Amino acid sequence: MGDSVRSDCTEDGLESLSWYHHDLTRHATEALLLTNGTDGSYLLRKSHEGPDSYALSVRAKDSVKHFHVTHSGFTYTFGFNEFSSLKDFVGHFANQPLIGSETGTLIVLKNPYPREVEEPSIYESVRVHTAMQTGRTEDDLIPSAPSSWKTRWFTLNRNELKYYKDKMFTEPIRTLDLTECTAVQFDYSQDKTNCFCLVFPERTFYLCAKTSVETDEWIKILRWKLSQIKKGI
Repeated sequence: MGDSVRSDCTEDGLESLSWYHHDLTRHATEALLLTNGTDGSYLLRKSHEGPDSYALSVRAKDSVKHFHVTHSGFTYTFGFNEFSSLKDFVGHFANQPLIGSETGTLIVLKNPYPREVEEPSIYESVRVHTAMQTGRTEDDLIPSAPSSWKTRWFTLNRNELKYYKDKMFTEPIRTLDLTECTAVQFDYSQDKTNCFCLVFPERTFYLCAKTSVETDEWIKILRWKLSQIKKGI
């Protein structure tokens, strides 16, 4: 997450906030806002960075910006502004404030995104991407191969998982068709932590994310993809 914001808010108080999404992950938030939101749509969610950490996620055209929100006594701090109550904090957003990201993008917070809306297939059209390590080279992806971890740039779009030498490359090393994948599971057989694997009929692909949270999110979204494929959606 790039930009920072601080606040103080109790879980009980936030539950009364219609645009607070307690258990929404970063990837799911980006999928939700990019697929169903509009420019300026925003929501507040729990952050994995600590028990008192939150994140304000805002759609800015074709991307989603994330701002840290943390506890600080009884004070809500957003950028350089401090608010002494949840009511004042929420009132600030009702005025559609203009905020800036580290990249210089100016964003007007226009539309709070409610948590009660039933959203079908929020992952369906979003492009998820991250840098992960792979335990097999592109030419030797077989279970008996010696471990050779390389950092690759992965993108997931609909039913295609592609990986590139790095994010500057436009041509992928390989494209994995998830309609042929039979399972996505944690893997504890490697010499690294935060590993998982994709099982295909002919071979198994081993991946290693940077953190356990990122591993959980990738497994969750990939399993969701497989479930949608199985349903024929």
